[in-house]
Amino acid sequence: MAEISFRNVRKSYGELEVVHGVSAEVADGEFVVIVGPSGCGKSTLLRMVAGLETITGGEISIGDRVVNLLEPKDRDIAMVFQNYALYPHMSVYDNMAYGLRIRGLARSDIDARVRRAAEILELGGFLERKPRELSGGQRQRVAMGRAIVREPAAFLFDEPLSNLDAKLRVQMRAELQALHRRLGTTSLFVTHDQVEAMTLAHRMIVMNAGRAEQIGSPLDVYANPATTFVAGFIGSPPMNLIPSERGGRPVLLGVRPEHLEPCAESEAMMTVDIDLLEPLGSDTLVYGHLAGGRDGTRVAVRLHESVDARTGHLAVRYDPAKAHFFDPQGGQRIVS
Repeated sequence: MAEISFRNVRKSYGELEVVHGVSAEVADGEFVVIVGPSGCGKSTLLRMVAGLETITGGEISIGDRVVNLLEPKDRDIAMVFQNYALYPHMSVYDNMAYGLRIRGLARSDIDARVRRAAEILELGGFLERKPRELSGGQRQRVAMGRAIVREPAAFLFDEPLSNLDAKLRVQMRAELQALHRRLGTTSLFVTHDQVEAMTLAHRMIVMNAGRAEQIGSPLDVYANPATTFVAGFIGSPPMNLIPSERGGRPVLLGVRPEHLEPCAESEAMMTVDIDLLEPLGSDTLVYGHLAGGRDGTRVAVRLHESVDARTGHLAVRYDPAKAHFFDPQGGQRIVS
């Protein structure tokens, strides 16, 4: 195992810079998720670690080696892709063993590694099957098994769950957590899904337009977003951002939907005209806009109770200790 270090890493295609000086440290044995919307540079950053993209500027280290100029095969990493990239004519066993054979390992070592990985991933009964005989979740396990048998210093995951249906994604998230607890290998995981990021990561790197917008634990990023981008990207529904004033200065008031609670109109800090209700069983999501607001500011409220939509509006209040204020120009959180 080894730590991964980014030092002012940049990537350009001609005159177009797509990654703007990212610096971050991934500790030995840590599971770090790089999360952000499409086109933010997260996969490019991962591919630079893998050696599949050249580094325009800065340094990437794996362990005590700067890997900028090393070939992918010399970086001691294993990568799991969005598409399973399995050889369709080979059995599960041969798919997992192929890379080890190319490296010239002894047959007994290969067999021991493959069978150990198959046991970890519960693939023991599928070793003689071809990929076409497997479900999507089983194919992704084979792809992970092919990475595990290499016993690398680091695992790199590039949106490995995005081809699975919702139920399988939940199952595979649990399996990934269990796998990391068992192996303890340093891992970088790329996703656009903030739920995956929140549930899998020890720490998150939130990317926005080629920059690391915020780095921190999932709960810290959720509770203390550094910018309006992070506040609006992490969380479902995202944090409400409401034009307001603080000390005579224009600000954006940030309040999570679950921190708005119904109250008597005489106690209300704001009133929401209801546009849509989404009953989810344990919760009800209320979507609407501020009553009397000229700008039509949208507001979401998460309630643990049913709501009578016939009233047409909802009086709410919030705990000021759970509110945030942001600069409406630069988007940075204002720290008191």
